[in-house]
Amino acid sequence: MFIADSSRLMLSSLLLGVMAGRTAAFNMSSNKNLAVYWGQNSYGASNSDDTAHWQQRLSYYCKDNVIDTFPIAFLVDSYAEGNLPLIDLANTCNSGNANYFPGTGLLNCSFLASDIKACQAAGKAVTISFGGGAGHIQFRNDSQATAYAKTIWNLFLGGKSKTRPFGSAILDGIDMDIEGGSQTGYVSFLTELRKLMNRGKKKYYITAAPQCPFPDAYIGSTLNTVGFDAVYVQFYNNYCGLQHYKNRNDWNFATWDNWAKSVSPNHDIKVYIGAPALPAAGSGYVNSKTITSIIRQTQSKFSSFGGVMLWDVSDAYGNHRYDKAVKKALKN
Repeated sequence: MFIADSSRLMLSSLLLGVMAGRTAAFNMSSNKNLAVYWGQNSYGASNSDDTAHWQQRLSYYCKDNVIDTFPIAFLVDSYAEGNLPLIDLANTCNSGNANYFPGTGLLNCSFLASDIKACQAAGKAVTISFGGGAGHIQFRNDSQATAYAKTIWNLFLGGKSKTRPFGSAILDGIDMDIEGGSQTGYVSFLTELRKLMNRGKKKYYITAAPQCPFPDAYIGSTLNTVGFDAVYVQFYNNYCGLQHYKNRNDWNFATWDNWAKSVSPNHDIKVYIGAPALPAAGSGYVNSKTITSIIRQTQSKFSSFGGVMLWDVSDAYGNHRYDKAVKKALKN
């Protein structure tokens, strides 16, 4: 359970570290980055009795230099009550006395502003992820999608609104984890959002989490048209998962590397190995020794390699800090 006093001490130590010049800014061009999803309490969902490893508040995971990016999961519906999005953060914000903005289905999680700012001050990027397995991110047409970019800009990024779910915190971008539906309007939405992002001095990022089968069925054509900064390719729960990394006919990182260099509008896009952090995944989990070998081989062979994505942080912490083993492999 989150303890307020210890959290304040941790936030203070993070800020002191920044003031002392010990924290480097997030660097998307690095090939040693680790992105780990936060928000869904995946470990707690499958280990209800082991509450010690249930999802903690975001700032709890920013006290070391292991994780570089936190996509917050998820914005699950583009339009809900009040014509605003719906977000779901499992046992954080949603549980107990959920607080919604009046007349909407949008959660007011503004108490997380301090967590987000502390993580950013520690040199980490914090984004909002759209979709997930139950996501409904849909637009009727390009016009609606273009207008929606301003909504997201105002709610989560550099704009202004009275209904900002994370209060005064300004996120570092968005992630598209689209696992169903139509791509109608996606290009217009992301193109307009990028225009808004490029107006100021702050650096924003647009990432995606496609499935490893190529091309991805739900966001593939969008990836070919929009200049994403990174793709967190899900090499799990598919025939091309990490469990088949020795079979080059199945393990297809080379295909994604070729796409990054020859098809993506952004030829500097980074391709991450997406992996489950716990054996509970349907398929694709490999132990820390095996993923270390995969990381080192891929990092040395493919120039598009940007790092590793893990699902999710509660699983990683529950699995003997699997994230630490991955980061060690990335850095060596």
